[in-house]
Amino acid sequence: MYTEIFAVFSIIGTIAFAVSGAIVAMEEEYDILGVFVLGLVTAFGGGVIRNLLIGIPVTTLWTQGLLIKIALASMTIIFLLPVSWIQHWRKAEALFDAIGLSAFAIQGALYATEMKHPLSAVLVAATLTGIGGGIIRDLLAGRKPLVLRDEIYAVWAILGGAAIGLGWFKGTAMLLVLFGLIIVMRMLSVIFKWRLPRRSLRTASADRREGGMF
Repeated sequence: MYTEIFAVFSIIGTIAFAVSGAIVAMEEEYDILGVFVLGLVTAFGGGVIRNLLIGIPVTTLWTQGLLIKIALASMTIIFLLPVSWIQHWRKAEALFDAIGLSAFAIQGALYATEMKHPLSAVLVAATLTGIGGGIIRDLLAGRKPLVLRDEIYAVWAILGGAAIGLGWFKGTAMLLVLFGLIIVMRMLSVIFKWRLPRRSLRTASADRREGGMF
């Protein structure tokens, strides 16, 4: 039913996350092999984790030759661009991340619904497909995962998965609307620095130490 839209979101997400991974690798001054490894892990890591959890053979990754070629081409272009161009592109890094998050969250949710999984599995598939590659990317780059510390991120993947799992968005046109909504909400999170509630034990510990000095 969703074969064509699967392909569209797969291509969009692959390009966006491959570029994101490549840029992070160059920021960390990795060599060209590191750029390709980090880009591929970012583009395909979330899908591999999703496949493990919802029962799709992991070996299906090797049937995605076109997507792998698209990812390699995207990373090669980024690697060869003048540094000044990449510096300008880095300003749009959050946008690429938002595009990849939206495309892969929707793709993951569609996979799960096509396999007739319950809503809980749809939410997991959407979330892990959307954020899994980014988490692996940040860990390999020695960074704290963006999804666990920065502006609201994974929530938009969860809500997108819920919208699909509950049948609120059906058909190509509606899925494209959802795709745009997730991107917009993610970028609003970045612009206005929306955050989930958090508690800092470091701050509390520091306050106690300072209190004990007096």
